[in-house]
Amino acid sequence: MAGLALIWGYNWVIMKNASHYAGPFQFAALRTVLGALALFGVLAWRRRSLRLVAPWWTFVLGLLQTVGFTALSQWALVSGAAGKTAVLSYTMPFWLLLLAWPLLRERLRGVQWLAVAVAAAGLALILEPWRAHGTLQSDLLAVAAGLAWAAGAIVVKRLRRDTDVDLLSLTTWQLALGALVLVVIALMVPEPPIVYGGYLAFAVAYTAIMGTGLAWVLWMYVLDNLPAGIAGLASLAVPALGVLLAWLELGERPRAAEWSGMLLIAGALALLTLPGPRPGAPPRPASAAGPRA
Repeated sequence: MAGLALIWGYNWVIMKNASHYAGPFQFAALRTVLGALALFGVLAWRRRSLRLVAPWWTFVLGLLQTVGFTALSQWALVSGAAGKTAVLSYTMPFWLLLLAWPLLRERLRGVQWLAVAVAAAGLALILEPWRAHGTLQSDLLAVAAGLAWAAGAIVVKRLRRDTDVDLLSLTTWQLALGALVLVVIALMVPEPPIVYGGYLAFAVAYTAIMGTGLAWVLWMYVLDNLPAGIAGLASLAVPALGVLLAWLELGERPRAAEWSGMLLIAGALALLTLPGPRPGAPPRPASAAGPRA
């Protein structure tokens, strides 16, 4: 669990640095294509079926989790801080709680209401809508990335409820189909030429192989060997490590209001990991990119 959180937390620093060498859609296309190949390798290694099940809904999932989450979070990093972008993207559990109410008829109960209220306060402190600042677009893109991730999780839950589909196979195919869409977008959207070099190669390899392939295998191992509530702490540690590592490596020092907002969101996430029955609690998304971010 610690290794998983470290891989995903440092992923945000790598993604931020990569924004200096490639446009957001270019880098998102590169990493998802290689990531899909890595996961196909994992499928073959584990001798899982390569058959595509429920192609339409898998494609929709790819649009939400691979195109939406990956591209929007990478776009947000062009002008936004890595640590803050990680925290805003990890508002996903709260959007998932709210979306599950009308779409899955899962009502919020008890501590979930408190968690959403605390997270909303933290989000307001980070966005500071009353204060004009240059990173508002980046902040909104990061929030939209979390929303796309949550919508994808809704699709996963509906799909797995109605269809017998292997979770690893679903993750691999949604990543592959989304990667194809990102390649088309990268070719169509004008972006500065890619600056090829050692760091870009490292960034693509890290985000694809470590942040997607290896991290997904680790996450499955965590789920198989730890209670779900404790496993949820890995998700909580990712944005916290993202902030810390971005501070150490990139020199990002959040303002007082941003610190307060991030602490509130961390506290709200911690509330969702409390033990005990929590009907309607959000499922872990199929993709390792939220995670794989």
